[in-house]
Amino acid sequence: MPQDPKTQPRYTGIATFMRTPYSPTLAEVDIALVGIPFDGGVTNRPGARHGPREVRNQSSLMRIINQATGVAPFELCRVADVGDATPESPFELTAAHSAIQAFYEPLCAAGIVPLSVGGDHSVTLPVLRALAKDGPVALVHFDAHCDTGDFYLGSRFHHGSPFKVAAEEGLIDPLKTIQIGIRGGVTDRDIWKFSYDSGMRVISIEEFYQLGLSAVIEEIHRVVGDAPVYVTFDVDGLDPAYAPGTGTPEIGGFTPFEAQQMIRALGDLDIIGADVVEVSPPFDPSGNTALVGATLLFELLCVSALAWQRRQTSREA
Repeated sequence: MPQDPKTQPRYTGIATFMRTPYSPTLAEVDIALVGIPFDGGVTNRPGARHGPREVRNQSSLMRIINQATGVAPFELCRVADVGDATPESPFELTAAHSAIQAFYEPLCAAGIVPLSVGGDHSVTLPVLRALAKDGPVALVHFDAHCDTGDFYLGSRFHHGSPFKVAAEEGLIDPLKTIQIGIRGGVTDRDIWKFSYDSGMRVISIEEFYQLGLSAVIEEIHRVVGDAPVYVTFDVDGLDPAYAPGTGTPEIGGFTPFEAQQMIRALGDLDIIGADVVEVSPPFDPSGNTALVGATLLFELLCVSALAWQRRQTSREA
């Protein structure tokens, strides 16, 4: 029998996320790894459309067992790269979002857990539109920005507004939404007013370090509880010393290790989907940002696999 591609030399084979099998059909897939090469929602520096391809490349460095947690996600469920949600009209933002949503709807209807790589942060909105058709879900949001802005240059659909729109459309429950790492200068004192007014829990980077990692993790669990939860990770939540390849970098962020610790602590939550967004390879020729993105995707895969396994066990009981 041919050997498992995940154990072959990393420089061989066709690049897929974490060297998983490429499966354009959804048969025998429990967790789908998806690229969303779209950055039509950026407000300044583009390039995140190239994120999925470079994260695929760097993800060949991932192994099959999480040494810190002991989780072996590929033993727990069937994981495959199902390709890219590529909009046919990338220059028309609302049509592009509709196309992305249409890509995810069969996955969600089949009960497949989507783990995605953007793309700019606007792409999380169409994923949530496909995923939360039966009611609002909880949200764990790692970012330097709340992304609950409003109209910008004539559009309310951009990478600074997806979670305001998602809340207004009933896709996420603001009272079960937590945003972690918020910082940086603003041009409007009230730019993130919607987050506070709607009841979202906003943890600025200053509060993050005042509370400490353990207390932040406890706060995530308090806010989310046992609700189905989507996890979204914008790499600009990290300090740009570790992830310079992103569209809107803000100094003073948390470290990759702190990010890993927070994601690993989500292993007992009911995760129904997740993404890593805003990796912009043109701003980081070293490839380090894409490596960070691939590693965080692996951490998200581990906790998502645990959640998937618990749901299966519960159904079979």
